[in-house]
Amino acid sequence: MDWTVPKFPLDTLSDEGLDWLTDHGAWLTRAVSRTVSDWIETVTTALVSIPPWALIAVLALGTYKIGGRRVGLLTLFGLLFLWNLRLWQATVETLVLVILATCVALLIGIPLGIWFALSRRAWRTFSPVLDMMQTLPSFVYLIPALPFFGLGAVSACFATVVFSVPPVIRLTALGIRNVPTELVEASDAFGSSATQKLFKVQLPLALPTIMAGVNQTMMLALSMVVIAAMIGAGGLGRAVWQSIQRLEAGAGFEAGIGIVILAVILDRATQALAARARPHA
Repeated sequence: MDWTVPKFPLDTLSDEGLDWLTDHGAWLTRAVSRTVSDWIETVTTALVSIPPWALIAVLALGTYKIGGRRVGLLTLFGLLFLWNLRLWQATVETLVLVILATCVALLIGIPLGIWFALSRRAWRTFSPVLDMMQTLPSFVYLIPALPFFGLGAVSACFATVVFSVPPVIRLTALGIRNVPTELVEASDAFGSSATQKLFKVQLPLALPTIMAGVNQTMMLALSMVVIAAMIGAGGLGRAVWQSIQRLEAGAGFEAGIGIVILAVILDRATQALAARARPHA
């Protein structure tokens, strides 16, 4: 006997939920979109107006202070090469988007990671959500961004934040949980409050692990730049996307190399910060 099981209406429920959120939250998302869009445009315009050689020198000096001569020289010659390839404005646009998305992800992720570390119930409740966020294809995050914020850099930033926030949540929680029990008990024995114990014992000792989460979050944010270009984001991702549409292999290779150079610079700089955060014997 033939029989069929009724399909669970997940698509319909998702559409109705998204429509409800869009209808009732449009006033907020529009305000956020205008504010963030203006901020991105202002910062990008200000950075592009600076002579490239001057900005490159400042960034190279900054990474030299953070990671030493090797990282400073990598930044100097890498950015000079991108300037030579006529990709400077696209590089600045990508850098602004990645840094903004990373900062927002950290502002959300670190407090959540602290909460999950201190509350096992919260960790058990939301851990499956983090698993789902890390498993979903990155293209999926573009779908809810468009109804809320429309085409452009704001939607790209929103999708990038959602895609890149799980690592910093997980590694913040892991770092705090891995603080030696003896040190936590000693803090309690000296009469420290929960706040004092968190900020003077747990967070400082967990800082290297948290910095590893910052590194992973930034790398994931950068990995979204090409995908985000599909919904109107600028930068190097747009250059790659346009080269795909026009079948311009050379231009696509140049933009791809630009993303790689930027990724290596950011990775080395954040790794150097993580190394500094490690306690020395």
